[in-house]
Amino acid sequence: MRGRPVRLRRRRRHPGRRPPRRAQPAPALPDLAVVVYDHAAAPAPAAPAPGPWWVGPWTPSWSDRQHADAVAAVRAAIGRGDVYQVNLVGHAAAPYTGDPRPALARLARLPGARYGGTLHGPGWTIGSASPETLIALHAGRLVTRPIKGTRPATGAGRRELLASAKERAEHIMIVDLERNDLARVAATGSVTVDELFAVRRWCDLWQAESTISATCADGLGLADLLRAVCPGGSVTGAPKLAALDVVAACEPAGRGASMGALGWIGPGHLDLGLTIRTAAADGHLLHAWAGGGITWDSDPDAEVAEAAAKARPVRAALGGDPAPAYR
Repeated sequence: MRGRPVRLRRRRRHPGRRPPRRAQPAPALPDLAVVVYDHAAAPAPAAPAPGPWWVGPWTPSWSDRQHADAVAAVRAAIGRGDVYQVNLVGHAAAPYTGDPRPALARLARLPGARYGGTLHGPGWTIGSASPETLIALHAGRLVTRPIKGTRPATGAGRRELLASAKERAEHIMIVDLERNDLARVAATGSVTVDELFAVRRWCDLWQAESTISATCADGLGLADLLRAVCPGGSVTGAPKLAALDVVAACEPAGRGASMGALGWIGPGHLDLGLTIRTAAADGHLLHAWAGGGITWDSDPDAEVAEAAAKARPVRAALGGDPAPAYR
């Protein structure tokens, strides 16, 4: 099979009095890339052999102090009753030389990357090692698997995650939000939580994941489905629209290729992963994003450390300094 990426631009709607969007750190990346496959007699061309590759120092879009201050601002919004939870995402960039495709392919092969893959086009490449299902549809059944809650992949880390009232409360808020999103496009009364707060491993981290499913409503179209579930609740917060206002006010840079979707769509079926643990390259820089959910019980320094822990395997796979991306 062979495919050709097609670059598309979507029309943006500007509802209400939303804060302005942050500038995208990698404007060469398309908002939407579609690869249309057809059968071909000739085999696909071989992947290029890795050549010389160098990654320079990473520069974050905010400092540790600014990140911690943003966590405090979210806690203040929670204290006012504006939101219950907000997912904050930071960005870092590093110069590189060489072909970024082999490095991003390494990222896509990280352990636990249920949605590991790459896309590339003129002047850009994206690599994802995401473990999270944004939305899947098979045989009329919708499934989403939000991930929220992280600890080191040790015995003590697993016990701590399972015992954490803060992590469980944060997780259940997002499960409720995702149940509501699915209910908008599901047959009445069909939404179920099939698995709650299951602990699974991604690289050197434990993460808590739940599975929510529903029967697809009659006549549901792709546009209505994507409108109901995007952006994903685990990377926005609750309530979703109010959380997006706080995100726009607090985050240092646009989310680019991160926190979107990567997967496949076919007749009557689809499987889209949420692009967490995702990096991208434009013509000059590598870009990576990492963050976490903030609740009233969040400790700013702990949230900074969690984001750094999520960024570390991504940076290591790309061949750069594996130290935390946030300073």
